[in-house]
Amino acid sequence: MEWLYNLFCGEGIAHTVLIIAVTVSAGIWLGKIKFFGVSLGMTFVLFAGIALSHFGFRIEHHTLHFVKEFGLVLFVYAVGFQVGPGFVASFKKGGIRLNMLAMLIVLLGAAVTLVIHFVTGIPVATMVGIMSGAVTNTPGLGAAQEAAAGLPDATAIPLGYAVAYPLGVVGIIVSIIFIKVIFKVSFDKENEDLAKAHADKNNSANATSLEVRNPSIFGYNIRQISELVGRNFVVSRVCHTNGAIEIASPDTILNGGDKILVIVPPAEAKSVTAFIGIEIEMTPGQWKKLDSALVSRRIYVSHNNINGKSLGELKIRAAYAVNITRIHRAGIDLIAQPALKLQLGDRVTVVGSERAIASVEKLLGNQLQRLDTPNLIAIFFGIAIGVILGSIPFHFPLIPTAVKLGLAGGPLIIAILISIYGPKLKLITYTTQSAILMLRELGICLFLACVGLGAGEDFVETIVNKGGWAWIGWGLLITMIPLLITGAIARMRKINYFTIMGLLAGSTTDPPALAYSNMTANHSEPSVSYATVYPLTMFLRVIVAQLLILFFYA
Repeated sequence: MEWLYNLFCGEGIAHTVLIIAVTVSAGIWLGKIKFFGVSLGMTFVLFAGIALSHFGFRIEHHTLHFVKEFGLVLFVYAVGFQVGPGFVASFKKGGIRLNMLAMLIVLLGAAVTLVIHFVTGIPVATMVGIMSGAVTNTPGLGAAQEAAAGLPDATAIPLGYAVAYPLGVVGIIVSIIFIKVIFKVSFDKENEDLAKAHADKNNSANATSLEVRNPSIFGYNIRQISELVGRNFVVSRVCHTNGAIEIASPDTILNGGDKILVIVPPAEAKSVTAFIGIEIEMTPGQWKKLDSALVSRRIYVSHNNINGKSLGELKIRAAYAVNITRIHRAGIDLIAQPALKLQLGDRVTVVGSERAIASVEKLLGNQLQRLDTPNLIAIFFGIAIGVILGSIPFHFPLIPTAVKLGLAGGPLIIAILISIYGPKLKLITYTTQSAILMLRELGICLFLACVGLGAGEDFVETIVNKGGWAWIGWGLLITMIPLLITGAIARMRKINYFTIMGLLAGSTTDPPALAYSNMTANHSEPSVSYATVYPLTMFLRVIVAQLLILFFYA
């Protein structure tokens, strides 16, 4: 049985793979257990690693360090790839305000961390670990460890993270509940206000039926009318006064009494209607009866050569006598404007004859099996560029030592940029959501397992004899003070409570808090605000953790 002992307690590749596999599987299984209705989920992998390390199951140092850093790179790159498409959009309209509030939470957390450091004398490196655990931010932990490599206090960073994390999860949820109690929030009123706001500000594309009544546009084609109106809309079909129906093209001429089906954002609907004529009652079913010779079909973009090309370049309407009414991308309906660039994975709604649509299918692809294949070039090319960016030294005032984005910041930024601008550069960036999710979960599991296995040897000693119990309290202060202050400000600014729930969960990048918020709200509003602030928050957490280390240890 010596082989079995060597497998668990020895060294080598088999030993490393076995210990990591046992750590991850045990952590995921234990993470499903709920405490007071809340589970720690994937984070329990960290505590499984601590437990195994405490009882003597460890991995060779250099191997452990490599697996940990590689897991971190996979995780942050996958996160950046996921949140990138919504990163720019998050700054539009109410997103600017939410991101400013999220930034305030990050800065207040850093301020509370420094106050505790000066009051208690706990080393900054330890406090940064506690701060990362208090806000449940794993990339911040990775950035802090990388920045503190070689420092005497570096070993305390993962210990502070592990000690503060459990109550960090609880503290975020408690802060959300406190805001509700303090401001006497009524869910019925919040839902009513939310429904009204959505009715007024919904930006999705809607279908509206109009009758042409404005004499000043009689005899003009749709291109000319669009230039005169100066609004964002698409005419899908036209029913002329003689009963003839046609797919609208830029050259289609409109006359008095013509009925048109318009795809227009609600915010533009009144202006477009007032200019063209009046709104009439025609359901999609009635239009379908009128144009029984036409069909509407959703076609997926799966041909690589279409990626990054605009609708104007492809000239689909003119070449195939069809009408593209909208583009569905990442859960959002986009108006089919000529300048809109198609991306791999887009779902294009096309109206036309069966023969014409079949031709468009050949052009765009519509081969779902091709979309199921992960595009590894974009992933590993992006990681390579991210590692290079993360290694470039930057100089900031008051910090004598050069700052690097590191293996957490560099790949995160490149992933966001590639996901946004890749198609414009003809780079195929489409990757299935399941593939990205697998990459993200695999990365975080490897990272947490190695952090736990590296920290477990001193964990109990730190808690029992080195004041680790106090770290729990300090972590709770770092969690709750910024959230309560910012949540109160947001509420006084008349922000909907369900939006605030997502804001607080997103500014701490905490999935359990988001799960609680969604369960409480029973709709997706918390998820929307969570996704709005998540990208900027993730980036700031990584940078702030590094800056605190470098500023005090330079």
